[in-house]
Amino acid sequence: MTIRNIFPLKRHKGSEQLPKVLERGWDFGEQEGEAAFMKDRTMLSKLSAPIFLGLPVLIASLIANQAISQTALPGQSPAPAQAAASGDTDRQAQIEKGKYLATAGDCIACHTRPGGELFAGGVSFTTDFGTIYSANITPSSATGIGKWTKDQFTRAMRHGISADGSYLYPAFPYTAYTKVSDEDIDAIYEYLRTLVPVDYTPPKNQMPFPFNQRLLMMIWNKMFLKEGVFKPNNSKSTDWNRGAYLVEGLGHCGACHTPRNLIGGEISDQALSGGAYQDNIIDAVHGSEIVTIDDLMVRKWATSNLTSSARGLGEWSTDEIAAYLKTGHNARAGAFGPMAEVIKYSTQYLTDEDVHAMAVYLKSLPPIQQEISRPVSAEKMKQGEIAYSARCVSCHQPTGLGTPPAPNADRAHISPPLVGNTVVQAQDPATLINVILYGAHEIVQKENAWPKMPGLELDFGLDDNKIALIASYVRNSWGNQGDAVDPKDVTKQR
Repeated sequence: MTIRNIFPLKRHKGSEQLPKVLERGWDFGEQEGEAAFMKDRTMLSKLSAPIFLGLPVLIASLIANQAISQTALPGQSPAPAQAAASGDTDRQAQIEKGKYLATAGDCIACHTRPGGELFAGGVSFTTDFGTIYSANITPSSATGIGKWTKDQFTRAMRHGISADGSYLYPAFPYTAYTKVSDEDIDAIYEYLRTLVPVDYTPPKNQMPFPFNQRLLMMIWNKMFLKEGVFKPNNSKSTDWNRGAYLVEGLGHCGACHTPRNLIGGEISDQALSGGAYQDNIIDAVHGSEIVTIDDLMVRKWATSNLTSSARGLGEWSTDEIAAYLKTGHNARAGAFGPMAEVIKYSTQYLTDEDVHAMAVYLKSLPPIQQEISRPVSAEKMKQGEIAYSARCVSCHQPTGLGTPPAPNADRAHISPPLVGNTVVQAQDPATLINVILYGAHEIVQKENAWPKMPGLELDFGLDDNKIALIASYVRNSWGNQGDAVDPKDVTKQR
């Protein structure tokens, strides 16, 4: 699922250069003008005792007295050494919990710039309102968040207000994190304090007037920030409530999967029905090879409808949703592009129970289907079928059912179905166009991962009109529904 997160974003990152770790950070937006967290303190204690040489009786007496002194009698508190050991154990458990919760937030890609040190920030987010750089969230007291108190951290999570009282931009999705419990916020705070401090100052934000005036966020928050910790629905199951907590809170799925209005606010009555944001295209598939794109290519990506709409997850089972989140694929689809990074750095590490809970919640969402405003003409469908038959049918079949894995199947032609495909039917065709142009591949190569799909940009050089015809055809065949694709839509994605 990273981020996604302010108004429509262009996220410049280099995730493939990141080590495969579970440590995660939190994006508080621009570092400039923001105080930092509490300085990391070392909790090492050195226990030393002199060695005495003496009579065996004296030694035995000392050992006996030590054992008695460390044994709490009924109704008494444990001895200091026992209490310290218990406290260390409790704190370590809290840190591990915080690490897991930060993983659920999928934050590493947003805080580690290409070639940079982990969580030191400097990743750029280009929005319709300017470019924002992610903060250094290591416990550096000079340039990171090493001086923030727990209360200041909680205020940022709940209210989007920095330690110095300035308003944060919702590149840090506090609109979702406001739902996180006190206990979980405390655990995340304690975990972040254990990160290696890095003295690095991210670049200054590049936002024109008036968007560089943070006080505007006070008005924006009144319009779009619904403060409050997640409250369980007692009429729902434990799984449903846990799934809702993760999806709406730490997972901040709505940051990408909910459409936004002109000033970047989520449109609540269309929650999780599919949105759009901007992100990198970092590679393309040429034949069977993955070709890295050296030049920065930031393009629009469209997200799938996660409700039970026929254009969304309506036909997916709970197990299929859970498998997708855990492995990056199922019999219906494979994760690629930005969503593949969500799998790689976040959801694959969640427990089976949590992934199942998320699936239970998503499967329960009532259908929301945005209107189709540009129906495709019969003539365009006919032309699209010809183009599809020439370039796509050998893998995806005339029926659109694809070629599933089988013992004797030619792996070069194995492909997921297009029928009922959420990417194909997304409200905005941007991601479908990206796939046609540049291909697709899963980052997490687990068992039964779908093979790489070559892009038509490098392999065939189809013009914008042909690609638009193919996209329009697959979006409106075999029961699929979607707006017609204009050649201008393709031009924007090249």
